[in-house]
Amino acid sequence: MNIIYGKNAVIEALNVGQSLEKIFIARGLKPGNVRAVRQAARRRNVSIREVNRRKIDDMTGNNHHQGIMAIVPRISYHSIEDIFEVANKKNEPPLISLLDEIQDPHNLGAIVRSAEAFGLHGIIIPKNRSVGLTDTVAKTSAGAIHHLPVARVTNLSQIIEELKSRGLWIVGADQHSEQRIQDVDLTMPLGIVIGSEGKGIRRLIREKCDFLVQIPMCGKINSLNASVAAALIFWEVHRKKI
Repeated sequence: MNIIYGKNAVIEALNVGQSLEKIFIARGLKPGNVRAVRQAARRRNVSIREVNRRKIDDMTGNNHHQGIMAIVPRISYHSIEDIFEVANKKNEPPLISLLDEIQDPHNLGAIVRSAEAFGLHGIIIPKNRSVGLTDTVAKTSAGAIHHLPVARVTNLSQIIEELKSRGLWIVGADQHSEQRIQDVDLTMPLGIVIGSEGKGIRRLIREKCDFLVQIPMCGKINSLNASVAAALIFWEVHRKKI
């Protein structure tokens, strides 16, 4: 069983046409808190079942669901071609993020959310030593996972070479780089590499980047959470295009 939970995640899934098998709502919720869910479900002809809140706790494995949960078909991965097609339809140079072994589902969900918000066309993740599209990822993305294609590949290094052959420049986020993100031209077709929590970008992947950039900081902490770093870089790319 695959699930999503939380008011915003369920409403977004309904609004974008995501297939939902059934929605569960905890008894006793204020009508105003679930009105939008009921209206969207009615438009999509998705059945709603009211249950004891503990049942939703058990099904989600936590109590952060706001009393709202839906059963959905498992989220499917896309192809690299799907990502390029998104860029083609928008008549924009491809803008893709490659995530090098992100293992925290909250980080992946947050990155997907930021990527969709700042106009990226897709995300690429490796199959090994990386979190996949789990329920937690879907929840943390606040519905962005239904708007942004995510491709899962066997060999990230080979994919970088393929992207280069198709005209993309590869930029890696590396806090040890001497080149600041704001000093780089980011308007070309771009692949943005974000490294894993704690370890950063692996050496082999780093060596394949065309250039590395740092996010300048002035505090005593010289590193950022992966999803925060990704959001700042995505924003800088977006800023230079508007």
